Amino acid sequence: MTTKDVAAGQNLDRLKENLARVEELSQRLMAAMSQKQPVNPALSGPNQELYTKAMQTYWTEAVQNPSKLLEHQIGFWGSSLKHFVEVQQTLARGKLEAPEDPGPKDRRFSNPLWDSHPYFNFIKKQYLINADTISRAVEDIEHLDDTEKRRLTYFSRQILDMMAPTNFFGTNPDALQKAVETDGESLVKGLENLVSDLEANNGELVVRLADERAFVLGKNIATTPGEVVYRNKMMELIQYTPDTDQVYATPIVLFPPWINKFYILDLKEQNSFIKWVTEQGYTLFVVSWINPDPSYRDVGLEDYIEDGYLTAFREVKEITGQSEVNAVGYCIAGTTLSLTLSLMKQRGDKTVKSATFFTTLTDFSDQGEFTPFLQNDFIDGIEQEVEAKGMLPSFVMARTFSFLRSTDLIYGPAIKSYMMGETPPAFDLLYWNGDGANLPAKMAMQYLRGLCQRNEFSEGTFELMGHTLKLSDVDVPLCSVTCETDHIAAWKDCYRGVQKMGARSKTFIVSESGHIAGIVNPPSKKKYGHYTNTDLKQDAEGWMEGATFTAGSWWPRWEEWLRKRSGKKVDARKPGDSDHPTLGPAPGTYVTIKAIR
Repeated sequence: MTTKDVAAGQNLDRLKENLARVEELSQRLMAAMSQKQPVNPALSGPNQELYTKAMQTYWTEAVQNPSKLLEHQIGFWGSSLKHFVEVQQTLARGKLEAPEDPGPKDRRFSNPLWDSHPYFNFIKKQYLINADTISRAVEDIEHLDDTEKRRLTYFSRQILDMMAPTNFFGTNPDALQKAVETDGESLVKGLENLVSDLEANNGELVVRLADERAFVLGKNIATTPGEVVYRNKMMELIQYTPDTDQVYATPIVLFPPWINKFYILDLKEQNSFIKWVTEQGYTLFVVSWINPDPSYRDVGLEDYIEDGYLTAFREVKEITGQSEVNAVGYCIAGTTLSLTLSLMKQRGDKTVKSATFFTTLTDFSDQGEFTPFLQNDFIDGIEQEVEAKGMLPSFVMARTFSFLRSTDLIYGPAIKSYMMGETPPAFDLLYWNGDGANLPAKMAMQYLRGLCQRNEFSEGTFELMGHTLKLSDVDVPLCSVTCETDHIAAWKDCYRGVQKMGARSKTFIVSESGHIAGIVNPPSKKKYGHYTNTDLKQDAEGWMEGATFTAGSWWPRWEEWLRKRSGKKVDARKPGDSDHPTLGPAPGTYVTIKAIR
């Protein structure tokens, strides 16, 4: 028997093994898919009215201005025909070679075969021609409401991203090459990954972004020392162990968003904001919110304020013996901190000495990239969902955020996992991103209807807890930190809200990068800089034009600002006291509760 015969036999044996595994996985796939619950179609896209309006508008304009339609069509036909002829000429030469013009660069098409192989190059260029034609057709629609135009642009972009040739096995050279190199092993592993993701999410396809087995909370992630010193139905209050012999007298109470887990600020020692704050000589308390289940159906923003913010302030004052605290709110927790400050102002409560807002929206008059999701058809669908389930499942919000960056957060990871058979990376940030939280039904609708859709807080008409809450009531010294490329809380929208706050002392900072990286930006990395400008009377564009850029993290600038509002130094405080015995080490127990799918 020759070496070639042995190799052929081994390949045949491997193929048989893979086929047997495919059969087994197919049975698991069918079982997982059978667990899938019907999904309200309103949560997956706009109703047909949007496309009907767009088509009516497009054809009306075509009748009134047929030259525009002809321009679109002739341009598309011309580009497609020219492309086809070029490919035919290449093939006529009898050899595979790169075309003279391989087409524009796109990071989805990084494999050299997209440029050098006539088959893949033809597919790539035709897709880009199609995408450009559709995008220009949408852009040129003139007589469509601005909101509807934004939605049409967004959803047409989603369709184009979904139809990219990289998303299909037969037109993805990376996947094809990997399958050949591994004798089909990559496809089997990809199917295993797909089945595992479906099984983990009750038949709902949620692409796993990180290797969940690589991280254990409190072991190699969220490891800053501290103790849970208070617990109620809404939150655990964590007091972190001091890192200096003395600390500033005024404690910090930090409220993270409850859409996600707090440990984004404590991923690992090198980039932990929580650890860094303790190293600067502060007593730091962090709220870890409960991950609600259907029994929290009737929990609203008033419960987050009463049993979260106000309770945390009370307990922190008792533990530290101080009459004031410095408060920090991140994202939706910053929005709710603003609501709390308005309530406290009206009650005459002066507990909060200063407030810091991370990527916080308070004026929703411009809905930005979230415009497609804040119209009645989508919100009506969410309302039906929460009425049925008592909560908004985490995957609905996660999917919404992911589709804003679908190539990076959906299709790219799906290709690597399901087509290439790769194990998701051991990446702490992506692990956190996949560790979502549910939202109580009442709270979700208060936020979406009252704040996002009707902008009642900014308009001074938001009714809560027997008060009419107003943005202008926020009059404590404040610092707002925003992020230049934030697609969730655009810095210009955050700026507009800060302008409407009543504080006489305002500091506004724009960090480079996005919603997470711009905030989790330790000085040691020397990565992203930030912009500052003391003149907040101008509009956002004017503010940025006059801003000063500083290289490096904003953290030291904020600490300098906070230091002036933190009192004298006192002996460092150990977590808890006789009335607040420690209930367990940080990161606590609430953070380990997984979201219900």
